[in-house]
Amino acid sequence: MDTANQLASVGTFQVLKLPLGFIRVLQWLFAIFAFATCGGYTGQLRVSVVCMEKASSNLSIPIDFAYPFRLYQVSFDAPACEAMRRERVFLTGDFSSSAEFFVTIAVFAFLYSLVAAVGYIFFMNKYRENSQRPLIDFVVTVVFSFMWLVSSSAWAKALSDVKVATDPDEVQLLIPACKISTNKCGSIHGPRWSGLNTSVVFGFLNFVLWAGNIWFVFKETSWHKGSSRLTGGASEKQAGTFTQQPYNQGSFDQSGSYSTQGNLDQPSEYSQVGGPTSYSNQM
Repeated sequence: MDTANQLASVGTFQVLKLPLGFIRVLQWLFAIFAFATCGGYTGQLRVSVVCMEKASSNLSIPIDFAYPFRLYQVSFDAPACEAMRRERVFLTGDFSSSAEFFVTIAVFAFLYSLVAAVGYIFFMNKYRENSQRPLIDFVVTVVFSFMWLVSSSAWAKALSDVKVATDPDEVQLLIPACKISTNKCGSIHGPRWSGLNTSVVFGFLNFVLWAGNIWFVFKETSWHKGSSRLTGGASEKQAGTFTQQPYNQGSFDQSGSYSTQGNLDQPSEYSQVGGPTSYSNQM
């Protein structure tokens, strides 16, 4: 409990409530799902070969394959339907480059998002004081978002090719005994693709997360803060030029000679036409 309290007092965990920190945690979590579902995959399919000589038949031939999907290295023994002889058959295709690229991006994204989240929690003040760190964070975020898009697209295409190469109907065509019309070949079951399909989904979700986080990281850079200061200074300057003219009570001198600025003690120029002007004149 003391260690947890010390960490809580040192770290600023409130940053995890902000989009900048919260999205980093999601990136870290989704990267784990991406490389775990792809890198930890193992699949199996089964085919059967029925020869004219029943003793030579094999009704269940298991074929196992796994990450990184170098299928040309995957082999199995199939009956030749000739005097109990068996043949070694290899699958076709090499899809390791796309799969390994996808997993590599996922692992590096996992490590970077973890380091970034820890840095936000414990060193947020130093992160904002140094203008270079937000810029580096911004550039890395842009690069990872692009790499997630490329690797996920490449892996999605490779996965469709893996499905074709491991289709039991396609594998049967590789068995020499199945090319003889007197023999019968069939498929028992194919591989399950739910795990690999999920890896592709997590790949594109990671792209969305990293691309969406570009804006929140950009707001911490000096580029955004500098443009904000320029925008604020321009609006203040524009507001300063708009000033009201001072109101002067005596400035309204249109036709009619309206003026209220005169002294009240001065005699009024207003007099009735033909009327008495003083008390002595009346007398």
